[in-house]
This record gives sequence, structure tokens and C-alpha cells, in this order.
Amino acid sequence: MKRERTLTGTGTLLRFMLRMDRIAIPAWVLSILFVVLATLSSFDELYPTETARQSMAATMVNPAGIALTGPEFYLENYTIGAMISHQMLGMTGIAVALMSIMLIVRHTRKEEETGRMELVRASVTGRHANTTAALMLVGGVNVTLALLLALGMGVMGIESVTWEGSFLFAAALASVGIVFAAIAAVLGQLMEHARGATGLSTGVLVAAYCLRAVGDIGDSALSWLSPIGWAQQTSAFVDNKWTPLLLGAGLTALLVVIAYPMSVRRDVGAGLVRPGRGRSEASSSLTTPIGLAFRLQRLNLIVWCLAMLLFGMSYGSFIGEAEEMMDSIGGALNEMLPEAGGASFADNIAGMFMTVTAILATIPVLQSILKLRSEENAGRVDTLLSGALSRSRLLGSYLLLAAAGSVAMMFMAGLGMGLTGSQSMNDSRYLSELIFAGLNFIPALWVSVGLAAALIGWLPRAAALSWIIVVYAFIAVYLGGILQLPEWVMSLSPLHHVPRLPAASFEWTPLLLLTMVAVALAWTGLRGFRQRDVPG
Repeated sequence: MKRERTLTGTGTLLRFMLRMDRIAIPAWVLSILFVVLATLSSFDELYPTETARQSMAATMVNPAGIALTGPEFYLENYTIGAMISHQMLGMTGIAVALMSIMLIVRHTRKEEETGRMELVRASVTGRHANTTAALMLVGGVNVTLALLLALGMGVMGIESVTWEGSFLFAAALASVGIVFAAIAAVLGQLMEHARGATGLSTGVLVAAYCLRAVGDIGDSALSWLSPIGWAQQTSAFVDNKWTPLLLGAGLTALLVVIAYPMSVRRDVGAGLVRPGRGRSEASSSLTTPIGLAFRLQRLNLIVWCLAMLLFGMSYGSFIGEAEEMMDSIGGALNEMLPEAGGASFADNIAGMFMTVTAILATIPVLQSILKLRSEENAGRVDTLLSGALSRSRLLGSYLLLAAAGSVAMMFMAGLGMGLTGSQSMNDSRYLSELIFAGLNFIPALWVSVGLAAALIGWLPRAAALSWIIVVYAFIAVYLGGILQLPEWVMSLSPLHHVPRLPAASFEWTPLLLLTMVAVALAWTGLRGFRQRDVPG
């Protein structure tokens, strides 16, 4: 009876969550399905023979290739099935994990932060009902995605893409999503705000990816400390090992058992990690809109700056292997890096790594500008604007903070990659060159900020669509060559127009054009924000 009382209202809350996410959940599921199935189809068309597939495998037998994709054992017999597991399990696992983290935080910590959960708990609702409903929602989404993905891959009729491998591949992705849902459920009990829970959970995801990458390059021991590593150790379409998924199931059960007791040891709306008491009087910076915006986001920005530094350092340590790798495989990678020209292979690898890092840096930059929209939804913007603060100054403050954040993110990424890259290459010039290579991507990130500002100004309910620019950049940069996308499709991504330093020559023209586009979008957003209603 006591257990039933603690879960009272779970079904009603679950239906309410489904109603709230009736657009977001199908968008996530269909996007992931499209990327995986389209990539599988393109692999079947581009690599029809064993010779072509093994030539592709030869380009992956190096630290950089393994770090970006997966373990080397997939490369021994590089069938289409092995290829999709090797190249897509890790990257798709990140997308599934992010989906799960955002859904859990949205329906737990975010609901408490806005005050709605206190109203729900005041009715006939069990204390564990909301957490249970959120976990059931995310678990159901991951299982549904896995079933659709397994059926979609199986019915394509590709010889090496067996039904067992398809279900194992899909189950491995679902396992990653469910594990990170449980991680977010636990971390959500610690943090007082949704942004802290999201940032900390995302940090664990980045650490898991880095552990997997370092482990796959080394003796694989570290890979077994990562949920993403467990998914790849299933060896889907190769050996089809189901046992690594037991680790994910065990960790999920353990985390859920931990999360429930933690939730009753705190007040609704509070976190177990209590914030500092703070100063008795506010600092002068809090009297300005940009000072307040920074105060609301400083923890997230600091964590992401450190993450970008570590991410850059992890990639930079692989650059030193580039020349040796090129000697071992000859010119096989020239087709993958057509813009190489006369640059060294190490320079091209550095440019490719920096592009991937720029995609990652777009995430906190968009979070920064979209924070204004979340403040508006919470009803706090109307209070600010009731005084002498103008709308242009308010949105402009968030624009400036996001623009400065993009500079900080890319500087830290370039610094990290330069520090380890110069050491691995035994060449001090890489430090300054890679810092400059990182800063080179700033105008492209500003375009993302400008697009978000334009949506906030004119279509505030569609502001979340600005995340499409991150997804599209990933498809264009990471999968563009694999899918052989047309040039005009690739050019729709702002990152495509940025010269990949240090391999390419620096050019002012594309950077100035990207800056002009960003300014035009930001101005459009400011104009719209001045004219539309701001709900209180």
C-alpha cells in the first residue's frame, strides 16, 4: 500500500509528459532514424565490394580514426554491418544520450524550477510519481526508437546487416540512452537548477566519450568504464555480443535505486548541493542586464570552457601520430581530405579535429542566447522590462554574452589542442597556429547566435529550432563525405565556409561574409523583439 501511494498519479503524469513533448519526441526519433538509415544506405552504394570496404578500413587504422569512430576489431572484416557499427554507434549514442538527458531534466528539475511541480505535488500525487513517469517516458522513447531502427535496418536487405545484428545495434543505442537518463535523474537531485543538471550530465557524457576514445586507442581497459564503450563492445554485425548490455542494465538499476532515496532527502525545488549564502548586498555588475545574464550562466560557461580545453587536449595528443599514419597507409586519405593541397597530413587532421570541436562549441553558445527565452517562459523578463531597461539592451546583453562565450570556447579549444599538439609534434609553432585555427571559427558560431536571436525576436515559440544548425553541421561535416552530399547542401552549414587552418590558407572574405550574416540576423532579432508582446 505504501509503495502504491508513492506512485499515485504516475500514469496521469506520463500522459501529460507525452502531451507536452508531442512534437519534440517525434522530431528526435525521426532525426536519428533518418541519419542512421541514410548512412547505411549510402555505405551500401558507395562500398559495394570487399576491396572498397577494406580500403576504407585502412584509412581508419590509426589513433585519430579510432578516436573518432570506434574499436579496431571492427576493421578486421569491414562489411557494411561492421562499418555502420564502427562509425555510427558512438556518434549516434551521443545524440541518443543528449535526447535522454534533456527529456529527464525537462520533466524533473525544470518542472521544479518553474514551480509547477509544487502544484502537482499538492494534489493526490505520490512523491516518486514524477520521477517514475519521467523515467518511463525516456525508457519508452528509447525502446521505441530501438524497435523502429532495428526494423528499418533489417528490412533493407543488406547481406551483412542481419536481423540479430540490427536488434543488437538498436539495443546498444537504447542502452546508452537509458543509462544517461538514470545519470541525469541522479544528478538532477544534486543541482538546484535545470541548467546545472544538464551541464553536469553533459559533462559526464563528454567524459564517457573521452574514456571510450582513449581506451580504444590504448589497451581498451578505459573503454569498459564508459556506457558508450559498452555499446561498441557489443560488436554488432561482427560477433554480436549481448553481454556488455548487462553492464548498462546493472548501472541503470543502481542509479535508479540511488535516485529515489535522494529525492526525498530534499525539499521540492531545492538540490542536495546547497548553493552558497552569497553576499549580503548585490555587486554593481548585477545592476546591469549583461551582469545578470552572466551570473545566471557563469557555472555552465565555466564548465564548458574547461570541457573544451580538455576536448582540445585529447584531440591534440593524436596529431603527432599523423605523419607516421600517413606513411603506413600511403595516400588513401587524400580522397577524404580533398582540400589538403600541399599541406601536411598532420595539418589536415588538426583542421578536421578543430571543425568537430567547433560543432561541439556551438552547444553552449546556443544555450547562452536561448537562456533569454527560458527566462521569458518563466515570467521574469516582463518584470525586468517593467522598469527603465529597454528590450534592445536586454536582448543585446544576451547577444554580447553569447558572442563572447563563442570566443572563449574556441580559444580554450585551440589552446588545449595547441598545448598537446605542439608536444606530440615536437613543434612549438602548433600552439599559436591551433589557437588561431580555433578563433577562425568564431564567425560561424556567431551565425548560430544570430539565427537564435532572429527566432526569439519573431518566432519565439520556434526558438528551439535553432538547434537544427548543430544537427545540420554534424551531418554536413561528419557525414558529408560519406553520404557524398552536393556542394550546395554542404554550403548551408556556416562551418563549411570556414577555412580549415592550419592546412588551408587564411581568407578574410568568408569570415567577413559570415560576420555580416550574423549581424543581419541579430539586427532582425532585435527589431522583432522590440515589436512583439512579452508575456508576463
